[in-house]
Amino acid sequence: MKKMKYFTLLLLFLPACALFSPRSSQEPVDPQIQSGSDSTEYKLVVFDQGFETWLLMQPLNQHSVEYYKVRNRAYVMEWNNRFMNARRYRGLYESYIDYDPFIDYGLEFERRLYYYFKYFEETNRVRLDPGY
Repeated sequence: MKKMKYFTLLLLFLPACALFSPRSSQEPVDPQIQSGSDSTEYKLVVFDQGFETWLLMQPLNQHSVEYYKVRNRAYVMEWNNRFMNARRYRGLYESYIDYDPFIDYGLEFERRLYYYFKYFEETNRVRLDPGY
């Protein structure tokens, strides 16, 4: 059973590079409209089977995007620290998360990432962010 759990985590975190890679918008560009905003879209895909159902039970508009960004920054720093010390943390953190808090990922991405960390804490009975 433990091997299955590690295999699931491996499948979850192997495509970490793809999880945080930008996706271009496929909408046609109108040359008359000049916009200074970035049209890059980001999507977080979680391969853990139980996450989507768990996420549906979480509140939708509970926090602002700034709240999620601050919390995600702390979670990612702790996650990557544990990834770098895999022997100490039983190899539970199998990939590095390349998260830049200065990029506007959007509310949905930030929310999903935040709740993934919460889901991970709950399902693995660990605490990622001791500061909060």
